[in-house]
Amino acid sequence: MNASTHTIDLKKADSSMRMKPGIWAARNAWDWIFAAMVLGGLTYNYFLFAEHLDQYELFVLILTAPSWIALAWFWRPFGYLSVVVAALSLTGIWLYQVDGVGNYMRAEEVFLLKYLLSSQTAVLHMSLLLLLSTFFYWVGMLTRSQSGAAGFETVGAKLAWAAVTMGLVAFCVRWYETYLHNTGMGYIPISNLFEVFIMFAWMTTLYILYYEDRYQTRRIGAFAMLVVSASVVFLLWYMVSREAHEIQPLIPALQSWWMKLHVPANFVSYGTWTIAAMLAFAYLLKQSTFTLRWYTLAPVWLLGVLFLLEPYLFGVYTVAPGETNYAAAAGMSDFWAVYVGVAILIIGGIIAVRDRIVDKMPSLEVLDDIMYKNIAIGLVFFTIATILGALWAAEAWGAYWSWDPKETWSLISWLTYAAWLHMRLVNGLRGTVAAWWAIGGLVVTTFTFLGVNIFLSGLHSYGAL
Repeated sequence: MNASTHTIDLKKADSSMRMKPGIWAARNAWDWIFAAMVLGGLTYNYFLFAEHLDQYELFVLILTAPSWIALAWFWRPFGYLSVVVAALSLTGIWLYQVDGVGNYMRAEEVFLLKYLLSSQTAVLHMSLLLLLSTFFYWVGMLTRSQSGAAGFETVGAKLAWAAVTMGLVAFCVRWYETYLHNTGMGYIPISNLFEVFIMFAWMTTLYILYYEDRYQTRRIGAFAMLVVSASVVFLLWYMVSREAHEIQPLIPALQSWWMKLHVPANFVSYGTWTIAAMLAFAYLLKQSTFTLRWYTLAPVWLLGVLFLLEPYLFGVYTVAPGETNYAAAAGMSDFWAVYVGVAILIIGGIIAVRDRIVDKMPSLEVLDDIMYKNIAIGLVFFTIATILGALWAAEAWGAYWSWDPKETWSLISWLTYAAWLHMRLVNGLRGTVAAWWAIGGLVVTTFTFLGVNIFLSGLHSYGAL
């Protein structure tokens, strides 16, 4: 057949296959209103604080505008959330004012601050809402009726949105509260475990809500919110037992603008890797119902061993005359024993009823795809955070790398996920091995973030419990 006789059959495109509108054509009135509000707010802030802004802060302010607008245009719920958080946060800041001067004592005097908008109260609201959200997600997962399950899951999602809102309000208002204690000590509230756990809770929940919207399923939250709730329980214990909610001056090592970049970038990684691990757990549960073998029940045997060993791991026992183990000496034995024991029982219960919930889980392909995307995003941000941390270390300690325990375990975490991603892209890693690897990665990351602070000492000891 030559070119003169070759014909091409042009079929009428199906209505469902229409081309997507361009970035500008896809904008609606709300998008432009939001963009105007962002530009107006940042312009106002520039003229209000221009004399206090250095070159770095001016660059961040300029970069914030297009970044915030782009995020809201990419995912419209983010724009709605931003407006609500801004309104509540500004209301809280305004309520602290007396004749134009902020007064921290008003947190106990003004009704809305005392019961809603002060950072401590907002954290408590966020914590309660997250625990309730997890509860409703799981009621929906265990409910046999499809309509009933959908209703409970919708309530769980709405509570999660409310929790994210209160968490962000707590974050913004606490930032202002640091200035009320002493105008020279104001700082972004990510300086200790209490503050970063707040950020972890709302940030990870926001990721979960995004993926639920992206994949049109409410079944992701039930698994991913378990770790968020676990972090909330730790946050409440830390607040009560260590009085960590009290605002303290920054130690010299943290008095750097590098902290504003390094810490949030790390927590993007922690949040996305948490979601990846919990969906890997869901993947293994769903897969075990298709290929039921003794080794597919490995999580059951592992949990059973841990539960039996728990008295030895967390029990108060004497190792030498007048001495006790580290956990007992730190006063954490009872808390961690109950904490880990309840976690084991919850996970064991989920495994026990997997046949009842497996049909409600997303498909293996969806779980695998979300797991892959979260690990990839997390690795990108963890790489950025590590580079920023090295630059910060060079400025603070005179060396980019010191083989500090935190640095060493950060490298181990990076290699764990870099190897996972390499195997995925080069050898097509999927299935059981990929899922177990993602769960193991979360164990390594958890030790990097929290375990190093508890059991090891070094240049990062200011983050110790």
